Amino acid sequence: MSYNNHITSISSSKYILGDSLIELKKLKDHSVDMVFCDPPYNLQLSKTLYRPDATKVSGVNDDWDKFNNFQDYDTFTKIWLSEIKRILKADGCLWVIGSYHNIYRIGYILQNLNFWILNDIIWRKTNPMPNFKGTRFTNAHETLIWAANSKFSKYTFNYQTMKQLNENKQMRSDDWLINICSGRERLKDIKNQKLHNTQKPEELLLRVVLSSTKPGDLVLDPFFGTGTTGVVCKKLGRKFIGIEKSATYLKEAKKRILKVKKIKSTEIKLLNKKISKKININSIL
Repeated sequence: MSYNNHITSISSSKYILGDSLIELKKLKDHSVDMVFCDPPYNLQLSKTLYRPDATKVSGVNDDWDKFNNFQDYDTFTKIWLSEIKRILKADGCLWVIGSYHNIYRIGYILQNLNFWILNDIIWRKTNPMPNFKGTRFTNAHETLIWAANSKFSKYTFNYQTMKQLNENKQMRSDDWLINICSGRERLKDIKNQKLHNTQKPEELLLRVVLSSTKPGDLVLDPFFGTGTTGVVCKKLGRKFIGIEKSATYLKEAKKRILKVKKIKSTEIKLLNKKISKKININSIL
């Protein structure tokens, strides 16, 4: 694929190669229904981590996750969040995922920009990376903030659908028990190493998109990575805009998304359980 053209599109969805801080400024006011953000976490890793057997841990040491200090990270965060505030429709919503390294800083800035927090969701990992040094508790979760554009937004929430997918019980925000991305879903490079250090599992995005969008809605992901948001949007009949700084990531994301087909309600899985054929959620598919 050639990236000479700034924007490429498939079925009214768009791929944008570029820096989000620049590209977001080019998007129209009040033009998207939902935004999913998986920004750099600013993990502040200072040295290589090794397992007890002396093998190297493949952690997040990418340049895109490095900032000089908290002030730089906060400035970066305020820029992209301010643009999203402008781009998001009045009744739209925002999802942001992070770890303890950054999610509190993002939440503070988000509230200062007058987003209205609806929930914080705990993604509890069934197979987290252990704490090899034994100096802390094992970090086994990440936090998602779900927020409306404002206190007065009439945001979408497909409550009954999420309840049906949870064995007819209200879906809670504190126990999204999902594997980290692994197996066939994990993209690999030519050396059979993971292509992207923070690729998110499709099931996580499935819940996000299915819960808070309608068919035909436009979803923006300003940190597109290897395209998990695009994969899920295409499966569920939503449009997307994916902005990604790395040509390698964007190329692989497009290849991945081209293979995807829209799914049927009876094929949706949560927690490794197949949805009952008696459940009809076609109205949001």
